[in-house]
This record gives sequence, structure tokens and C-alpha cells, in this order.
Amino acid sequence: MLATLALLAAFVGTAAATSRTSPPSGSITVCSSGCNYATIQAAVSSISTTSTSTHSIFIYSGTYTEQVTIPSLAGKLNIYGYTTNTASYSSNVVNLEHSSSLASGATSDEYTAALINLSENVAVYNINIKNTYGKGSQAIALSAYNTEQGYYGVGLYGYQDTLLAETGNQIYANCYIEGAVDFIFGQHARAWITGSTIAVSAGGGAITANGRSSSSDVSYYVIDSSTIAAKSGTSITSGTVYLGRPWSEYARVCFQKCSLSAIINSAGWEEWSSSTPNTADVTFEEYDNTGTGASGTRASFSTKLSSAISISTILGSSYTSWVDTSYL
Repeated sequence: MLATLALLAAFVGTAAATSRTSPPSGSITVCSSGCNYATIQAAVSSISTTSTSTHSIFIYSGTYTEQVTIPSLAGKLNIYGYTTNTASYSSNVVNLEHSSSLASGATSDEYTAALINLSENVAVYNINIKNTYGKGSQAIALSAYNTEQGYYGVGLYGYQDTLLAETGNQIYANCYIEGAVDFIFGQHARAWITGSTIAVSAGGGAITANGRSSSSDVSYYVIDSSTIAAKSGTSITSGTVYLGRPWSEYARVCFQKCSLSAIINSAGWEEWSSSTPNTADVTFEEYDNTGTGASGTRASFSTKLSSAISISTILGSSYTSWVDTSYL
């Protein structure tokens, strides 16, 4: 299984492999000793929120056990993790780890996250972001709360509610997203997840839980050209995982051109619950998926598309002004 996932990661990755083992000129540096700062939060906090200049943070190899909040910034922010292969998450050696959940006392789901990103125009490269709380309660790795946010070669690790894609236009390219229950969720964001590995760590749950609550809400999640399979080393009974369930009644999600392993149930999609199905007005779509999990009679409230959705439909016609297109 390990070799299979490595092969799949190589297949979905599109950016040219290259090293980033030294900081770009002018970067704020982070490491345990000898850098500008010893913590990621201290580096972020050193940036004036009113500065319109572009700032870069370069993080050396290591595990940083902290919770990081990026406030709303006036200028662009790039955050780079040390890596010998920028094209993929597979060589990441920078780990941001935090353990928190609603059960452990966080005031809201958002504030359980290892990284809370409240700023527009932020690009994050080659960092593993982990909520290590585990099973039992909502515990977010990344809370993404603004627009023009890009995550490239990033690993997101959790169990329930791993990725909160909440507002704005967001891209996740060549990433790794791990979880078991509703682990890609949110209410208002338009998210394009491409060339990524979505690794399921336990059966019995849904991958996505979109909370679009009205027909006028812009929220739309598209998982494109990605691989959906059991986490490496994990055995999951066939047919026990669903592509999504509707957190709210107008949930909108599409899986297109993805490889779906046998863990995916033949119905594809499920109700929110038996008492609150939320399926009357959902948009659950698929196009040109392959693999054992792509076959079977799909749920009556889902749709097979006749053509793929374009990235510009989700992120807008000007997406190239902020998306790192070398990852497309």
C-alpha cells in the first residue's frame, strides 16, 4: 500500500520537482537556533498588518509544536517549508503540530486548528499541518478564512474536520489531506483541490461536508484529478466511505477525474442523517472518475456531469493573478 500511494502521489503531482533548501532573498527565517525566530508565530507576528509589501517566511526542518494564527495582512505573504522536492508533500520535513478539540475546551471549532489563516493573498508551501488530537471530537488542522489562499505540497492531518475551507477562493494543489469524518468542510468557500491525495483513516464516514445554506451562496468544492484511497497501512472495508454528505441543504460538491478506490460506497453520497437528510436541493456531482469506487448505482440526489468543471468557474477568470500555476 505504501508503494501504491507513493506512485499515486507521483502521478497526481504536476509541478516540476526542485529543491528549496535555502531561504529566498529577504525572507524571515525560522529554526530552533540561529534564525530570526524560533517559532512560526513569532515570525508571522513580526510582520506589520498594515504593510502592503510582500513578505516571505522560510521555515527550516523541524517539528514546531504551536498554534499559529495569521491575522489579516495588507500585503501578500508566502510561507515556505524546507524541502528537497517542492512538487509534492512527500518530502516535507517541516511539521506544525497542535492538539486541540471542542472536547478539550476550545471555544469553537475554528479555534482548534493548528493553523488559523485569516488573511487574504497567502501562499503556503511544503509544510505538514497536523492536529494531533485524534478521534473523538472536532479537531481542525487548517482553518482557512479568507480569499486568494493557496496551499501547495501541503500535508493536512486530522481525524474529524481536518480542513475548514470557510470563505473566499482557495486552491489546494499537490496536497495530502487525511481524515475520517467530514474532513473537508465549510460553508461559504469556493475550493479547488487538484492533483492531491485524499487519505481516509477509518471507514463509516464522509469525506466532504459542505454547509452551503442557500441557493445564492457561492460555496462550491471541486476535487479534481486526485486520488481517494485508504491511508497507507490502514485497512478499510470496501464501500464504507462516502464522497460527501450535506451539512446544509444546498451543499455543492463535485469529484471529477479522480481515482476512487473500493472504499467508496456504490451510492457515492449519503444523507446528513435519517432525521435531517438535507438532500432536496443539494448539488452532488461526478465526472469521469475511475476505479472500483466510481462504479455502482449512485444516490438519486446526485448527478453525473457531461463535461468537467473548469478552474475558472470556481476561482474566477483572474485566478492566474494569485494561483501558482506551476502546480496546475
